Amino acid sequence: MTTVSGKLAAHPRLHDLHLHCGGLDVVDSLGLSVLLMIRRRTSEAGVRLHLDARSAKLERLLTVTGTLEHLTAPTRGVADSARGTAKTSLPGRGTSARPTGPDSTT
Repeated sequence: MTTVSGKLAAHPRLHDLHLHCGGLDVVDSLGLSVLLMIRRRTSEAGVRLHLDARSAKLERLLTVTGTLEHLTAPTRGVADSARGTAKTSLPGRGTSARPTGPDSTT
C-alpha cells in the first residue's frame, strides 16, 4: 500500500499504474481487501490500475469474487491523455516504468 501511495504522490500526472502480481501465490481476504483499497486510491487519483502477471490462483479468486472487472476497469474522468504510466511491484520488489497495454495473465 505504501509503494502505491508513494507512486501516486510522486507522479501526479500518472494515467496507468501496473501492479506486478507474479509473486502472489496465495491471496486471502486481507489481500483482496488491500487490492480493493489500492483500486480505491488509484480511482480517486484518476489512475487506471492494471494487475499484471496474475497467477492462476489470483485469477480464480478475482473471478469467483467478481472483483476482476472492478479492479481493472477503466477509471472514469481521466481527461488528460498526456499522463504517464508506471509499473510497480509489491513492496520491496522495485519499480519501473512501462508503456500502457492490456493486463497480462501470464
